[in-house]
Amino acid sequence: MNLMISGHHLELTPAIREYVKAKLDRVLRHFDHVIDIAVILGVEKPAEKDKRQRAEVNVRLRGNVIHVESFAQDLYAAIDSLIDKLDRQVLRYKTKLQDYQHDAIKRMPGEASVA
Repeated sequence: MNLMISGHHLELTPAIREYVKAKLDRVLRHFDHVIDIAVILGVEKPAEKDKRQRAEVNVRLRGNVIHVESFAQDLYAAIDSLIDKLDRQVLRYKTKLQDYQHDAIKRMPGEASVA
């Protein structure tokens, strides 16, 4: 799994990087078929008095891409909200995969077994 963490109008400290990696471990515990994760952290300034922190992630899976974004006043709160949303999305994708893969039919009904 490749992990890329980048900042937009924001300096990434080692503490922020470790926080994101620790939080992503929770998602990887539930589903380990992840190819690539790209996390973008940034600051949006729609108005000078209202600074919002933004966190977004793109998770590439086999045959699918999950995109989640979150906004908050605090960067750590935005990351926490992002990870909660991502965890729900990954679990939903995992249950879809498991529901799609049906058990194989071993014998057709009414067919006699040959010994």
